Amino acid sequence: MAKSYFSYVPNEAWRPNVNLYENDTTYLVCVDLAGVNKEEIDVVVEAQTLRIRGTREVPTPDALAEQQKQRIRIHLMEIDHGTFSREVELPADVEKSKIAARHRNGMLWIELPKK
Repeated sequence: MAKSYFSYVPNEAWRPNVNLYENDTTYLVCVDLAGVNKEEIDVVVEAQTLRIRGTREVPTPDALAEQQKQRIRIHLMEIDHGTFSREVELPADVEKSKIAARHRNGMLWIELPKK
């Protein structure tokens, strides 16, 4: 494989992808957080902004976890890792006291009921 270099700036937060859905009674925010433990996710509502923050570890092969001292060469690293942050502007008609979130199959689903 050809030698190549990639840049990684550990102080920069990456932004997870988000889908936003709506029906008559609810907004649904789906955040792609594959590989993130739900304990590492912080969801906060401030004013009209939904803030999602946390961290994702560098994915490593199972064999590496067992043999930490073995060196490995990385040829390609495209999966974001480290701290992440995403903000979503909330519509005015969200019932903030009834917001609920669940983590399923690597996706964070946030339910935002309408007033």
